[in-house]
Amino acid sequence: MAGKQGRKISNDERGSKYPAEEACLPWPELIRGRLVKRYKRFLADVVLDDGREVTAHCANSGRMTTCSEPGSPVYLSYHDSPKRKLKYTWELIEMPTSLVGVNTLVPNRLVHHAIRQGQLKPFRGFEHIKPEKKLESGSRLDLFLWNEEADRCFIEIKNCTLVTDGVASFPDAVTTRGQKHLRELQHLLDKETRCAMVFLVQRCDVNRFEPADLIDPEYGRELRKAIDKGVEMYVYDVNITLDSIEIRGEIPFQL
Repeated sequence: MAGKQGRKISNDERGSKYPAEEACLPWPELIRGRLVKRYKRFLADVVLDDGREVTAHCANSGRMTTCSEPGSPVYLSYHDSPKRKLKYTWELIEMPTSLVGVNTLVPNRLVHHAIRQGQLKPFRGFEHIKPEKKLESGSRLDLFLWNEEADRCFIEIKNCTLVTDGVASFPDAVTTRGQKHLRELQHLLDKETRCAMVFLVQRCDVNRFEPADLIDPEYGRELRKAIDKGVEMYVYDVNITLDSIEIRGEIPFQL
């Protein structure tokens, strides 16, 4: 694919680690099972290792291409809240080359945590951070950073699980909402306001990132337009285990 390419990341940069107690987000206690099927986007039937069959909440509105194969080992968390109809949440699936995080709420938490800990260099120096910043349009962007002076930064975070031959792609389904977020970021840009797209790849087997033009060409066009106008773009992969998840480093992208 011709076009712009993100900077190459050195091995030293990719291999650097932050102290585990600062960098990692621990998983809740995980319960192993095998996926029976995922259906109606937000539901997944799973047979637990003890033989029980349960229905888990799937916090992922995408197609989850290659990440929802029946029979695959999966890991659930359990939440005994009276407000929850489904007590289990699907967190991970075990793929041949990597564990993969399927819960789309995790990237926001992880990026938020990493910024607060000063782990992401592009976003250091801000005094305040607010999740789910509501705009005048009524939409919300994932994070808002600001200082008491004038500096501020809006960040939209996307979860990426679609990987083919080491190339991560987003989206895995047409996303008019994602296109709208890109237009809003362009509109917010001014001399005192930065805007950034962060793609978090919730798996360990990627070499670079590309927009999924064959799936949603309009998203790819809008992303390139946003970058041309000054919206920043960062792609991070993770270290992911059955104990925790942490941002590993920045990976190159091609637009």
